Amino acid sequence: MSGHSKWNNIKRKKEKTDGAKAKIFTKIGKELAVAVREGGSADPTANSRLRECIAKAKANNVPNDNIERIIKKAAGEGSADNYEALTYEGYGPCGIAVIVETLTDNRNRTAADMRHCFDKFGGNLGQSGCVSFMFNKKGVLEIDADGLDEDKVMEDALEAGASDFAADDEVFEITTEPEDFSAVCEDLEKKGYKFLSADVAMVPDVYSAIEDEEASIKMGKLLDMLEDNDDVQNVWHNWEQ
Repeated sequence: MSGHSKWNNIKRKKEKTDGAKAKIFTKIGKELAVAVREGGSADPTANSRLRECIAKAKANNVPNDNIERIIKKAAGEGSADNYEALTYEGYGPCGIAVIVETLTDNRNRTAADMRHCFDKFGGNLGQSGCVSFMFNKKGVLEIDADGLDEDKVMEDALEAGASDFAADDEVFEITTEPEDFSAVCEDLEKKGYKFLSADVAMVPDVYSAIEDEEASIKMGKLLDMLEDNDDVQNVWHNWEQ
C-alpha cells in the first residue's frame, strides 16, 4: 500500500504559488462562511462540510480565534456575503486537464476572468464535465515524515479509516474517501499528528507530462494566474512536473 506519491509532488509545487499567507486565510475564510450558510449549521458535528473546512483551515495554520470569528459572523444575521460556488473545467497547453473551483459574488466577472486565463496561455475553457471524469474526489492529508516511523504512521492512518497511504523521503500522504475525511483528521490529531496540508481534493486518475519547454512555461503561468484570482479557491490538474 505504501509507495511514491505523484500527487504529493504536484500538490507541493502548487502550494508554492498560492501567494501570501493572508490571501490563503481569506480564501479559507470564504469557504468557512459558505459552509455555515449552505450547511445550515454553525455546529461542525452537524455540518460535515464545515468540519472539512475547519480541518483545512487548521492544516493551513489559520488561528482558532480566526476560525471561530468567521463561523460566528457567518451564522449571525445580516452577513452581507453572498458567494456562489462555481466550477470551471478546461484544458491547458498540450491537453493538460484543469479544474477550477471558485466562490464568487459575480458570476459574469468570474466567467470572463476564467476564459481570459485559459485563452492567454494557449488553453481552452470547456464545458462542464469535459475533464472531471478523469478525477476522483478524495480526502488528502500530508504529514512531515521527519522523525516518524513509516510503518507506525501507516498503521495509525489505516486504523483511523484511511483508504490508502503513500510515502516519499519527505512526506507521508494519507488518502481517505470524502465522507471519512473529517473523522480521519480528528483521529490522527488526537494521536498527536500535525498536517502539512489537509483538503478534499480532486485527484487525477492519469498524469500527463509536457515535453515542450515553451508549453511547460505557459502551463505554469496559467496555473499562477488562476491561483492569484481572488475568486478562485482551488485549482486541480493532472500535470506531472
